[in-house]
Amino acid sequence: MNPDPVTLAILKSRLEQIADEMDATLYRSAFNPIIAEARDACHGLYHARTGDTLVQGTKGLPIFVGAMAFAVKSVIDKVARDGSLEAGDTFLFNDPYDGGTHLNDFRLVRPIFRRGDLFCWAASVGHWLDIGGNVPGGYNPKATESFQEGVRFPPVKLFSAGRLNQDIVDLLAANSRVPSSNWGDLNGQLNALDLGERRFNALLEEYGDRTVADAFDALSGRAEALMRAAIRALPDGLYSFEDFLDNDGIIDEAITIALDLTVAGDAMSLDFSRSSPPCQGPLNISYATSVAACYVALKHIFPEVPANAGCLRPITFIIPDATLLGAKAPRPVAGYTETILRLIGIVFGAIAKADPARATAAPFGTINALSMSGHRADGSRWVMFSFFGGGLGGNPASDGLNHANNPISTATIPPAEILEAAYPVLFTQWALRPDSAGAGRHRGGLGAIYEIEAQTDAQVALLGERGKYPPLGVAGGEPGALNRFSWGGDGTGNTPPLVSKVTDVWLRAGERVRLETPGGGGWGDPRERDPARADRDRRLGYVTA
Repeated sequence: MNPDPVTLAILKSRLEQIADEMDATLYRSAFNPIIAEARDACHGLYHARTGDTLVQGTKGLPIFVGAMAFAVKSVIDKVARDGSLEAGDTFLFNDPYDGGTHLNDFRLVRPIFRRGDLFCWAASVGHWLDIGGNVPGGYNPKATESFQEGVRFPPVKLFSAGRLNQDIVDLLAANSRVPSSNWGDLNGQLNALDLGERRFNALLEEYGDRTVADAFDALSGRAEALMRAAIRALPDGLYSFEDFLDNDGIIDEAITIALDLTVAGDAMSLDFSRSSPPCQGPLNISYATSVAACYVALKHIFPEVPANAGCLRPITFIIPDATLLGAKAPRPVAGYTETILRLIGIVFGAIAKADPARATAAPFGTINALSMSGHRADGSRWVMFSFFGGGLGGNPASDGLNHANNPISTATIPPAEILEAAYPVLFTQWALRPDSAGAGRHRGGLGAIYEIEAQTDAQVALLGERGKYPPLGVAGGEPGALNRFSWGGDGTGNTPPLVSKVTDVWLRAGERVRLETPGGGGWGDPRERDPARADRDRRLGYVTA
């Protein structure tokens, strides 16, 4: 029985508030700036039997939300095999092939019981700073198997009936260059789960178990109905689109990601069978990650659809194991962020062919995963990992955002002040990049220029993209600028042989790296741009020609 509309609206907001409070708890307590500042984390509630997403917060990473349903299902399957589940159990794992993304993203999953019966699951995921592997920070551009990216944990019980398994904590500490950072993040996630469980139990006491369960069903049903209506508004047909990754970090050959999207009534099929086979380097992703990326893309295109598992019911995914989008262990996956960004852009491109009114040009499409590491004067180890901004694509309503984050997340770019306070680095430039936006009736957003000076001798690695294939424009718009990376005494002089990926770069104290990120693609014919807006771009230095 569905709750009345007022009760349903209240419960929807209350449930989202619980997930938001869980997010905030972790952000405020994590040791690692990628969680504390960049918000590379997520929390939610999941279905007791299927693991389907029931509710997510408004601040967590959407890419995690889509993948977490598979992660919770892997715990459900483990419990079914082992036959052991109690109140106070908490499972920990980072397996990228079983509901994960890459090894740095650790998931905690906890059952919530009511009167002895499993009611639902609460889950937390956060990006830990370092979990071993050949390259500090985990983004190893030269990895050819996951063993070179870090240590892999299948679902294991961190807590059994509320009792901590110290052996697992010891294993985690022994496999990280910065164990105290991971320890702080782990405790932040545990505190978030504790708070979420308390808040959810209080909600159940206030409204009753049956009413809340009915609300979950009603919200999922509404998401499905809205998604079917959105698909029905598209013209039936087959729409194909493809784009390319620069290379896999091992072989300097382009990698194809191709989509054949079929709209038939109120259902949609996404077929990625024409994509390249699994690659040697770390650009592979699992089936769960591919589905999660499509979920994020569709949520951007249809923002009115609620964010729960119901929105995926009208959609069929065809993602063969024979492609890099359905990779199995031990294929390396550290650079999954680059692949899902291209995948999201391809969904945008296919939908643009079906309905240009919803078209959005390609965003800058790389996180530019940069790691710098070394030893401080006192001998202590430091590992800095960060991602960086660029331009978003133009769209039918406006120019793309300048210096934004990628559409995989609601994360923020870590501030220079925080990174300088935490690590021996100095930002000597952080600025918009002129002439980087794709021209159009609505131009793309501008990329950025970052120069970072090492204050101690440092090892550097970069895993990026868009060094060869620029962000595409749509509806007559032009592409954005290519990605550039260099290093040397003043940040220049050396560039990666593979353009966007490099490891084993060594800086002396006082030397710099320089990153020039892409702008977004343009939307519409540049000759139709408002002359006043074009003049403003020139006056502000966005365009120099």
